[in-house]
Amino acid sequence: MPRVKCSHCHLEFDEDIMLKSGDKYFCCLGCKSVYEILNAGGLESFYEKLGNNTIAPPIESANDDLAKFDNISFEERFLKTTEDGFTRVDLIIEGIHCAACVWLNEKVLINLSGVKEASINFSTNKAKIIYNKNKIKLSEIILKIRSIGYNAYAYDASVVEQKSLKRKRIYIIKMMIAVFASMNIMMLSLAKYTGFFTGINKDVTSLIHFGEFILSTPVLFYSGSLFYKGAYYGLKNKFLNMDFLVITGASLTYFYSVYVMLGGAGGTYFDSVTMIITFVLVGKYLELIGKKSASDTLDKIKSSLPLEANVIKNGQAKIISLDEIKVGDIILLKAGQKAMVDGEVTQGEANFDESSITGEAQTVYKKIGSKICSGTINTDGLIRFKVLKNFANSTLNSIVTLLEDSLSSKSNIENRANAISKYFTFTILSLACLSFVFWYFFGGTLYFAPNASSFEKAFIVSISVIVIACPCALALATPIASLIGINLLAKKSLLFKEAKHIETLARANTLVLDKTGTLTKGKLKVINFIQNSKLSQKELGLLYALVSSSEHLVSQAIARYLKQKYKNIENLSLKGLKNIQARGMQASYQGLKILGGNKELFDEYKIKYDFENTKGNSLYLFALSDECKVSFELEDEIKENAKDFIEKMKKMKLEILMLTGDNASVAKKLCLKLGIDNYKAHLNPLQKAETIKELKKNNNIVVMVGDGLNDSLALSTADIGIVMGAGADISISISDIVLLNNTLNSLHDAFRISKRTYFFIKQNLIISLLYNLITVPLAIFGYVIPLFAALSMSLSSLLVVANSFRIRQKDK
Repeated sequence: MPRVKCSHCHLEFDEDIMLKSGDKYFCCLGCKSVYEILNAGGLESFYEKLGNNTIAPPIESANDDLAKFDNISFEERFLKTTEDGFTRVDLIIEGIHCAACVWLNEKVLINLSGVKEASINFSTNKAKIIYNKNKIKLSEIILKIRSIGYNAYAYDASVVEQKSLKRKRIYIIKMMIAVFASMNIMMLSLAKYTGFFTGINKDVTSLIHFGEFILSTPVLFYSGSLFYKGAYYGLKNKFLNMDFLVITGASLTYFYSVYVMLGGAGGTYFDSVTMIITFVLVGKYLELIGKKSASDTLDKIKSSLPLEANVIKNGQAKIISLDEIKVGDIILLKAGQKAMVDGEVTQGEANFDESSITGEAQTVYKKIGSKICSGTINTDGLIRFKVLKNFANSTLNSIVTLLEDSLSSKSNIENRANAISKYFTFTILSLACLSFVFWYFFGGTLYFAPNASSFEKAFIVSISVIVIACPCALALATPIASLIGINLLAKKSLLFKEAKHIETLARANTLVLDKTGTLTKGKLKVINFIQNSKLSQKELGLLYALVSSSEHLVSQAIARYLKQKYKNIENLSLKGLKNIQARGMQASYQGLKILGGNKELFDEYKIKYDFENTKGNSLYLFALSDECKVSFELEDEIKENAKDFIEKMKKMKLEILMLTGDNASVAKKLCLKLGIDNYKAHLNPLQKAETIKELKKNNNIVVMVGDGLNDSLALSTADIGIVMGAGADISISISDIVLLNNTLNSLHDAFRISKRTYFFIKQNLIISLLYNLITVPLAIFGYVIPLFAALSMSLSSLLVVANSFRIRQKDK
């Protein structure tokens, strides 16, 4: 029976057991699938590079779990629907250990038909994939990831922790072997180098070489297997990565040393082989520890989530899991327990610790009708509350999801750094080849190898150039600092929806502030009530009905005032209610025309009034049948530390502009008190948005802070929109940055930490670029041996990680 080669793995088998497809033969379905994937992706050149070599066929059982990714239970637990109607899934990609791995996976995924977005965070290995499930199944996406040498599973905090521990154990075992071998090989090397000066027998030298060979082999091929794997998949997909540099340098040094050991001319460098692998492996492990430390805040939030709840059904308390809680269920919450979903108190009263959400240590009293926020703790009472949102839509889960998304997203500066690193490896290999040619034909004497041949000198220098270059430091410069910055911001109750907002906020030069609810408390009170003529009970009822019909803060303050002053006031039914934007309201009652609002509204309708506001407070006028009846003067209390906040913002060289729908006298009075130089009054929401557009046209980076509802258009127009005073649920849906405790100090912290994080990101990039600009030329000119090249390569990555942790120093 003739034997034929598998068209993928090149292993030979009897022809009658092979799978035939056209003129191709495959030993298994796995080889057939991989062959088809590579050809469909334009990667058929892989087989030319493979030549007559063989590879292991794919393990068929590796994909026997694909069906679970498409079942209903998996979809309900892990898949989400986006606002555009697409499907989103968060995956953990196993096997990523450099920026090139991220680039490769993103490139392969985004080329799949039906995949709309694929972004992978280098620091956490978490992938956010948005796709059209009508065009592609999730199982097909997983299969594609596996086909290029990686693995993927749904993001689950407990599973991630287990995988992280497993990965850490593998690193430790590989490191222990590498460190043990390195220590012993250095003792042998010490004897060898001492013998060069004191005299040493050739047989002893050969024995030392053999001992070094025995020790370096497992280091290169076992401890260094991580780098071989990364380099292989990079080459398979036509991409040169950091692993390729490491393995190229170590492997060439190893095989050259083997050649010398077997009788070739020159010296052995087995010690450099072990040191290259050991130093880089230790550096990668410390990076892994650094990433884990930086993301601890998210882990702490998740680990504190209760998994069960006491639900009242048929008068009895029943324990059910978190995912089973439904809107409308009645939850029994005892002292010391944490609310796992949002709700409203239906029975009992208690004080709640809301520090996990707002950052404020003072407890908040809750009674019947009070809202309960998920994540808050009942400190001293027994209550029952009605569920308003299930866990998937709860405030706490929204916060966790938002924080996860920000950790997974990339900043603009990170994308630029990754673009540079893509071309880095090719540049270094080119420099190494040119260095080899120069030293072989024109080179002088190496100070650390004065008797080396031209080939040996050229070889050592080129290896040092390859090993000393470090694209990893460049790739780590941004994500590690961003991760630590987001972590620190989260501890301050500041949630950034995307990492890029750190860069935008740090570079912002214009801060636009709404007045009411941002600089003031938004709790207006009536300080003067003037009646032109005493109002009848009916006229009071019409006034109360008009102001009660509006959600505006001025109207609501007057409604509260009238209710307190006139206990039996009647709320009459009005017709033709109409809101006149930024000016007031009009209505009618039994043919009587009713109008209420500011002076601009009365001027527009040409209604005379005798009431003047000379103190710079808000003025509200009320008219019946074009006759002004009463006026109200209202005052809003300025927020604590508002003046101090404005001063701090000015020190950050921010241009400050206040926008308000209130009158000019009120705006001027407030600005004089707070030290704000620029303001615009009498603006409706459209005019506020237009003002921000004009600022952006002049190349300003604009941050808008408003109340989230009235200012939603202006917030969406600005480069960064921040909501204050509207509650966590509204802030999460509208804000680019969520201030959970709604204080001006918190807003200042957002600017301060963002600027500090961005400063260290730029500093990291400078460190990594300067490192390569200094060390690569030194290696080219023959001043660095491979051993020290490996050491400096690892130290550069560790320096970037250590420098990033300095972001925390001023906030301890």
